[in-house]
Amino acid sequence: MEVVTSRAELTAARGQLSGDIGYVATMGALHAGHRALLDRARAGNRQVVVSIFVNPTQFGPTEDLSRYPRPIEADLAVCEQAGADLVWTPGVQDVYAAGDPRVTVAPGPLGNELEGAARPGHFAGVLTVVAKFFNLIRPTRTYFGEKDYQQLALVRRMSLDLDLGADVIGVPTVREVDGLALSSRNVYLDAVERQRAVGISRALFAGAADRPQAVGTARAVLDEFGIVPDYLELRGADLGPVIDGEPARLLVAARVGSPRLLDNVEVAP
Repeated sequence: MEVVTSRAELTAARGQLSGDIGYVATMGALHAGHRALLDRARAGNRQVVVSIFVNPTQFGPTEDLSRYPRPIEADLAVCEQAGADLVWTPGVQDVYAAGDPRVTVAPGPLGNELEGAARPGHFAGVLTVVAKFFNLIRPTRTYFGEKDYQQLALVRRMSLDLDLGADVIGVPTVREVDGLALSSRNVYLDAVERQRAVGISRALFAGAADRPQAVGTARAVLDEFGIVPDYLELRGADLGPVIDGEPARLLVAARVGSPRLLDNVEVAP
């Protein structure tokens, strides 16, 4: 496994790769959910490239950029165990050499809904850095977790609309035994909050089993755990309107203590 930092090193290393390239974009603090992305990339491609970069442009002024965990040695060990061929660990100056970008990728109307409404500018930051990385790495396929379902939908649409050439593949959410979706932010939960947090997944699965009343059923379970959601919505699979006879998605975001947790599940027709 080769580890590079600068953009010049990345360009040189990328030039040595051939065949299908699977790419996994991460912000580090890798867990079993990331490992699932890496395993899918390893299984479906000749080469696997990983980026580890905590992207400042997707954090709001009151968010936890400085606190975001950065266990780089542990992350590199995960990448090596998963069989990654190339890992890029750039600094901010390597990614934004000209300073804060003046031209960014607009996420469109969906970027202002759900997470976008709660975090203005977040998805412009996400899509801009992902577009930059797609251009630099030129992957054949790229893998994103379904836990951040709105991000997945927007990246997929960006690659399609801007002809970026990458096949964007969603990978199912990895969960703890009790159902809690794995997240780098789970480390901020104390013992009591961790017990309450399981109410998020229980609410979603209850709602998914009762499609006609999905939101109401899920909300009742959240109430049992004392969780007040920032949003709880049933959307179509593309996050547009729900269409009868087609799969849908039940999505939630909620704070349990200080951590803000996201989750979603598919709702069958």
